[in-house]
Amino acid sequence: MRIKTKITLGIGLLFTLIVVLVSISTYYLDALSNATKKILEANYNSLEYTQNMVAALERTEDREQSLAVFEKNLIKQQNNITEIGEAELTQKLGERFAQLKANQKDTAIYHKLRIDNYAIMKLNMDAIARKSAVATQTAKTATMWVAISGVLCFLISFTLLLNFPARISTPIQELTESIRQIADKNYRKRLHFQGKDEFNDLADSFNTMAEKLDRYEQSNLAKIIFEKKRIETIINNMKYPIIGFDEKRYILFANTEATKILNIESAKLIGNYAPDIALHNDLLRRLLTIENTQAPLKIYSDGKESYFTKEVVQIVADLQPIGEVILLNNITEYKELDLAKTNFIATISHELKTPISSIKLSLKLLEDARVGTVNPEQQKLIETMKDESQRLLKITGELLDLAQVETGNIQLQKQSTMPETIISYACNALAFQAQQKNIHLEVICEEELPNVVCDIEKTAWVLVNFFSNAVRYSPEDAKINIRCYRIAGVVSPEVQFTVQDYGRGIDPKYQPKIFEKFYQVPNSDTTNTGTGLGLAISKEFIEAQGGSIGLVSEVGMGSTFMFTLPAVA
Repeated sequence: MRIKTKITLGIGLLFTLIVVLVSISTYYLDALSNATKKILEANYNSLEYTQNMVAALERTEDREQSLAVFEKNLIKQQNNITEIGEAELTQKLGERFAQLKANQKDTAIYHKLRIDNYAIMKLNMDAIARKSAVATQTAKTATMWVAISGVLCFLISFTLLLNFPARISTPIQELTESIRQIADKNYRKRLHFQGKDEFNDLADSFNTMAEKLDRYEQSNLAKIIFEKKRIETIINNMKYPIIGFDEKRYILFANTEATKILNIESAKLIGNYAPDIALHNDLLRRLLTIENTQAPLKIYSDGKESYFTKEVVQIVADLQPIGEVILLNNITEYKELDLAKTNFIATISHELKTPISSIKLSLKLLEDARVGTVNPEQQKLIETMKDESQRLLKITGELLDLAQVETGNIQLQKQSTMPETIISYACNALAFQAQQKNIHLEVICEEELPNVVCDIEKTAWVLVNFFSNAVRYSPEDAKINIRCYRIAGVVSPEVQFTVQDYGRGIDPKYQPKIFEKFYQVPNSDTTNTGTGLGLAISKEFIEAQGGSIGLVSEVGMGSTFMFTLPAVA
């Protein structure tokens, strides 16, 4: 049965029940109304007429008027004969009234007239009692049938109320829940309705849709599983450790290299909360806490100490973070080569110091007149050899400092030092060099500067290096400013040292690399070219002491090199 037919039948049945109930109520109400009307029109009027006639007989002061009232009500009574026997009593009453009119002084007739009126009154009162009993019985019958009809209507309506909405709403609820299941990709959900209504057709269409979606999902799932296995195979065959996390830091995947260096089985990693595992794994805890860094991480792997750099790749979809991947690049080979290079440089530099010192000693002996006199040309050659020997000695010294920096063996002798002491040392060291180019040196120090915590020798070396470069690249008769003042640091107050020259300046495109090892600005004066190590070593010295180093330069306007050191609280 179709839903429309069910609704029509249900509403039609309710309409029929309402019509039946109204009809029964109307019928019995009309019956009661008719019974009451008959009592009023027939019996009650007769009682009123007889009472009026009795009252007229009782009045003696105006006999003619009383007889007129009696006659008037008698006529009305004669026209209102409704009960059996009432006509004979009324006719008899009329005959006696005629006798009274003929002989008004006969008192016996008055008495008989009263008796006749009372007889008519009794007859109508009996009729009223009888008709009232009939009306009461009719009311009881009406009440019974209305109650029966009402109860029947209530039972049928209540049955419809309980069952009919459920027959409509239950399939809708099942359909809604099934649609939610489909939305959650549960394509195996099916609907089964009894009957041949529209819901059954809807269930068939829904099941067909779910079946097609299930087949489509299964085909896509096979492809997804294949692609997943292929990606897992690629990740597992990569020689670098890779660990993937979701946005809540649950481990999604970890390749073979990652499980090897973490020394944890894959089954104990994947699907677990990374911070929980990190509680019992120092390496994973380090990987989760440190940020991206180019500083090598020393990890024991493959039976030896290995070095890795960590890189974190944030995974974002629709501008929302959905996870991250940690990549560890194995730089052990490069670290070993770099260490070999450092050791080689340190060895060569150390070995070169001895012959260079011998050369310098020999040159000094050649200048001694006791060994023999030299002509001006030979003296010039000796001076050149002395300069080159000094240059070689400086290069070897810088190479030794570089080796010390790269091996991490910087020996710092920190102590509280006045900034003026460091500046004075640098100025005295390069005073002669500045005088040769007639360079004016201006020192500006803020009053009541706090002491700095530093290694005096290495800090002075950095300032000397800045000052030396400023003298080298400044024209003659130029000016160099050395300033020292207090600044607000990130954690605590700091003291900043600056060396400003007014030379050619440095092009902005070269500035980011100026503190790199062996880097030299192109097109610089080749006669003054150094090794390209001074600024790199300066950077390492300052940062090792907790300070920072920087540069501000503009082509044609000169350069300002600066570094900061922590101030004594």
